[in-house]
Amino acid sequence: MVLILVASAVLLAPTEVRAAETTQGIQVRNGRLVEANGSDLVLRGVNHDFIWYPDKNGSFAAIKATGANAVRVPLGMGYQFRRTKPEEVRTIVGLCRQQRLVCILDAHDTSGFGQDKKAVPMADAVAFWLSLKSELAGQEDHIIVNVANEPFGVGADWPWAQQSADAVRTLRAAGFKHTLLVDAPGWGQDEAYIMRDNAEQVRAADPTGNTAFDIHMYGEFNNAAKVNSYLGSFTRRKLPVIIGEFSGEHEWGDPDEDAIMAYAEGHSVGYFGWSWSGNDTPYSYLDLVHDFNPASRTAWGERFLTGPNGISTDTREATTFRNGTAGASLKVTNVTKDSVTLTWPRRSSGTTYLVLAVNGASQSRIAATKRTEVTVRGLKGSTEYTFAVQARGLLGTRSPRSSLVYAVTPPA
Repeated sequence: MVLILVASAVLLAPTEVRAAETTQGIQVRNGRLVEANGSDLVLRGVNHDFIWYPDKNGSFAAIKATGANAVRVPLGMGYQFRRTKPEEVRTIVGLCRQQRLVCILDAHDTSGFGQDKKAVPMADAVAFWLSLKSELAGQEDHIIVNVANEPFGVGADWPWAQQSADAVRTLRAAGFKHTLLVDAPGWGQDEAYIMRDNAEQVRAADPTGNTAFDIHMYGEFNNAAKVNSYLGSFTRRKLPVIIGEFSGEHEWGDPDEDAIMAYAEGHSVGYFGWSWSGNDTPYSYLDLVHDFNPASRTAWGERFLTGPNGISTDTREATTFRNGTAGASLKVTNVTKDSVTLTWPRRSSGTTYLVLAVNGASQSRIAATKRTEVTVRGLKGSTEYTFAVQARGLLGTRSPRSSLVYAVTPPA
């Protein structure tokens, strides 16, 4: 990457700073998920069964190592599944940030309500989220709240639209600022097209407009025509949709994983494979790796991770993790479409600071200043830049180069 940069020590205008502060976190814009800086966010990841395997937290790093930019994590509410404790949620949130993964958290005990006797209605899922509000507040840049997993069983008469809209309204009234993800009924597969035909009604219930829709693609989606028709009904109407679960085979019909992944790649739709590891023996075909061992992939894992349109094809890390480096002395602030501000701690008086643009093994000086802040201008939109700073003393002695920081400019 060739960098042509104009450096200036002039601060951003106050109007630019205020604009950067008004929007925070992941949001829906023009029918797509975007980050606060406007960058498109296409989620590609894996489901990890935390409620069954709370001791397998090494899976987060292993999932990241596949090239995934996101993970979907089921949480138990204490009805169908063991209740996930607030401290466990804090652990998950911390691991997602540490591993630079966008994290979808789903309330799982609503699965198949009306057919599974232990399943609970969406109102219980809302109460569950309200109990976790303090754990999730301020994490809107990398946490999405999946309101209720597969909230109804098979059938055409479920009050999905009303209950989903009520859930969205209640969470917004309680102060939740996260993007909300609403699952389809029919065990997530929307076989009666309830979500498809009523999605706009649920979107309208969200005063922020930041609600997206989640379809699970198993046996109902056994050919390309069904896959393309269903997903196309959302993308044509600019309704944000994510494939929150799918697999290469299933006991109730054979999903067309090739068509699912091809449509997702061709239309920049997010998808999550089910699941990393640990499915019961009759369903071990759903595992992406054997016994949580990332070095031992299953056939499904090879297909999903490295096959055509798989995770390794075109997955980009969220810019919230690329703008700056946690704990580094050099900080990135105020990223705009054509500029970025860098700040660092002051050393001894008389020190000159050399600001460097880094490209692989090479670097170029873009500014020399005695201040501890510089604004780099003349950048291109939708581009990743890498910076470092180096101190030069009165006698010309230079310190080691700082840790690298990254800035991804939003679209122009």
